[in-house]
Amino acid sequence: MTNDLSAHTILLTGGTSGFGRVAAVNLAKRGATVAVVGRDESKGVTLTEQSEDLAGTIAFHQADLASQSTIRSLATTVKREYDRIDVLAHNAGLSAGTRRESPDGIEITLAVNHLAPYLLTYELFDHLRDAPDPRVVITASDIHRRATLDLDDLQLTDEYDPLDAYARSKLANIAFTVELDDRLPDDSVVTVNCVHPGFVPSTDLFHEASLRTRLLVRIAGLVPGVATSKQEAAERLQSLLVEARYGSLSGQYIGNDGPTDPAPEATNQAVRRQLWRMSAELVGITSDWPTSSTN
Repeated sequence: MTNDLSAHTILLTGGTSGFGRVAAVNLAKRGATVAVVGRDESKGVTLTEQSEDLAGTIAFHQADLASQSTIRSLATTVKREYDRIDVLAHNAGLSAGTRRESPDGIEITLAVNHLAPYLLTYELFDHLRDAPDPRVVITASDIHRRATLDLDDLQLTDEYDPLDAYARSKLANIAFTVELDDRLPDDSVVTVNCVHPGFVPSTDLFHEASLRTRLLVRIAGLVPGVATSKQEAAERLQSLLVEARYGSLSGQYIGNDGPTDPAPEATNQAVRRQLWRMSAELVGITSDWPTSSTN
């Protein structure tokens, strides 16, 4: 792994807390320009202030990724302020304790965890592929193995369970990864992969979850060998962002020991293609992308 990342510009969502914050600081220490996206302005300001003496730069962009109009505004800002994006890292995540909807009327866990990466990738795809080694990386989770994508009730309107909603969104992340890779032309330099960071109980992911869920997470985190530290998770994420070996892989789910097979539903062609079309409809774009000119 190269220590000098001064030529890299990395857009990292979910970088103001948890292992995303650790990753942002580590990357900036090595000279990268890290554009951190988060909802909490005070956390973003604190992060940038504490990072002023690093070799690289951390810039904060406030955005609520539940809102499609905000995502589009963010993309416009990014294209204006950065000549190119080398890595687009979708690390923001949400686990809502009760069913509620985004400003666009979409179940919020699906909106933040799946549709935000889908739309932001679409909006920035042309800007991304100008880079010499462009990468899209999505934080998924092994919890996807307990989920199924009920395409007749993708937003869990009939029966809502917070853990099911989260697991389904992570399954959608992997299906999106595989489908985007399948749609890339053979001569594309863009790679797309997703990663299981481990079980990281010290993050803010479950702060909206029920008391029972939060207690279970805390208890599980105390079991030896179960929990992953923020530093370990950050290092796993960073590997996909900048390690040379992941510049030649695409369409992969990266687990504890490297590429591994996800749940079969994530790679099912009919399922992932239908999810792609439904996602495009939910965010109001054509499903026929990427093309020679996405936007």
